[in-house]
Amino acid sequence: MKKKSLSYLIVAVVLVLTFFIVKDTFNQPGVEDMKAGFKEIVKYRNANNTGPVQRIYVVTVKDSVWKEMEDYGNLMPHTKYGNTKVYFFMENANVPKTLEPGEVNFDPQYNKSCIALFEKSAMSQVAFNKYPF
Repeated sequence: MKKKSLSYLIVAVVLVLTFFIVKDTFNQPGVEDMKAGFKEIVKYRNANNTGPVQRIYVVTVKDSVWKEMEDYGNLMPHTKYGNTKVYFFMENANVPKTLEPGEVNFDPQYNKSCIALFEKSAMSQVAFNKYPF
């Protein structure tokens, strides 16, 4: 009888743990849960799949919540030995519509409108700069 009770107890514990693991898996926070109102305007990804992959994004926000901007940058895709940049602009600001690879990614006339830059380098080092220009 004790063996049967122990088996039921183990099964019950495993089921409860499985329930909480599945629940946590499906309730992960995402961009939709953030209050800054992110909207991706334009993105660039080079076609080089054998070397460093460069990803560049221009994103507008309704509110400059710095912590959420950094969290948003961390949610963006990143490739080992690649580089990911996310430029943040206020919603009604002058925003670039095209991006180019390299050090300068858009026309310098938009520099004064950029409120933040999130960058994850090739070795996964993160930099978040407020008013980078």
